[in-house]
Amino acid sequence: MSTADEHRRAAKAVLHFSVITVSDSRTVEDDVSGKRICELAVADGHEVLDHEIVTDDRLEIRTRLQAILADERVDVVVLNGGTGFAQRDVTTEVVEPLLDTTVEGFGELFRMLSFNQVGAAAMLSRAVAGVIGNRAVFVLPGSPQAVELAMRQLILPEAAHLVSQVARLD
Repeated sequence: MSTADEHRRAAKAVLHFSVITVSDSRTVEDDVSGKRICELAVADGHEVLDHEIVTDDRLEIRTRLQAILADERVDVVVLNGGTGFAQRDVTTEVVEPLLDTTVEGFGELFRMLSFNQVGAAAMLSRAVAGVIGNRAVFVLPGSPQAVELAMRQLILPEAAHLVSQVARLD
């Protein structure tokens, strides 16, 4: 058994997720990507503590993220949306300076896997991940296809491992 397998086996079985959809146009009723993140987390045996929508506003994103991180139950925060190149797409710019540590491989792997689905457009993804305190934070594009890929192939397989490694540093 590899060290990574040992770490996964020792990690928490149930993580507590919080989901933030960043959008000026989505509502609770039509937030397909945010709902899908929640569904996939629950289907994998985790709990979703919170799912909300915030506008593409720097202060609102930062304030909401910091409030969620103040809840000690939260293990993983997944933000989706606001990662494009439009002037209002500021999620990546807001979250990156707050990260204590960046998980460089997340963005690299996400773009590599996305390339198989969308071709060269994958290079336009500004998906990032990292750690704030002892919480894993993931920033994803808002498309349902991107969310599905990230959750199934990257986040759900490794989030507990990441959270357990960060907890060891405390």
